[in-house]
This record gives sequence, C-alpha cells and structure tokens, in this order.
Amino acid sequence: MIREATPDDVPVLLAMIGELAAYERAPESAQATEPQLAEALFGPQPAAFALLAEEAGAPVGYALWFRNFSTWTGTHGVYLEDLFVRPGARGGGHGRALLTALAQICATRGYQRFEWSVLDWNEPSLDFFQSVGARPMDEWRGFRLTGDALHSLAESTPSNGA
Repeated sequence: MIREATPDDVPVLLAMIGELAAYERAPESAQATEPQLAEALFGPQPAAFALLAEEAGAPVGYALWFRNFSTWTGTHGVYLEDLFVRPGARGGGHGRALLTALAQICATRGYQRFEWSVLDWNEPSLDFFQSVGARPMDEWRGFRLTGDALHSLAESTPSNGA
C-alpha cells in the first residue's frame, strides 16, 4: 500500500533517511532533525512531500520529492530526492509502486518531467530504473555548491557582467 506521509510518520521517515545514507556509504551526511523534516513536509509552506510504502501496516519504504519547474515545457515536474525500500522488503514491488504513484501525480497534475539522480556505482538501482523505462541523461552533469564554496560565493560581489 502507498499513502501520503503524515506528521506522525516523521520519526520513521527520519530513520529510513538514515538507513538510505548508510546504504549510500555516507551515514554522517544524514543530519536532518525531526523538527526540520516536520517543517519541510508539513509546515505552512511545504518544501517537499513524502509517500510511504507499507506492508502489513508497517512502513517498508518511502519516496521524498519536491516540485521543480521547466522553462522549456512551462510546467512543473517532480524531482525525486529519495527512493528507499528497506532491504527485507526489496523485490516486493514497493519501489515500483512508489514510482508509479509519483508518475500518477505527474500525469494528474499535467507535470511533464519526473527526474532523479542515482549514484553511478548503484547498479541495482540503475537496473531497476531502466527496467521501468527511465533513461540516464548522460549529456547532463549535476553540480552542487555546499559549505565554504557556497558561503564564499554568497559573500562575493557580483561583477557587472554576472
């Protein structure tokens, strides 16, 4: 069963975020707190949304997503930040059900794009995503500013040509 997350789900979502970070070999990177996640998902201006996959009433996976916007299509899209199914529930169709639910959100709302990123070493996920028809965007490279580089740019003075 797939359902929208509720405020009561924040602790289990945070636990699974930690499990995902450990799987992705970066457990120290999962630093979000319950209040931060609750505000992001259920505050006055939600920044993100979450779906839960359940089996026999127990949470076994989640998808956390947010809307993006394409200037080319003139429509919103969905960016899938996290897709995670607990190891004991993998192979049970939960990942596909979560993706299907997000595709249905796109179709219902007229969104033209559904995008995400996958670590290049994560062969099981790469194979899974390709099995549902997703294709890598090899011509695009993701970029990220964090930490000192982010603050350095924020504190710099833009040039006239910027």
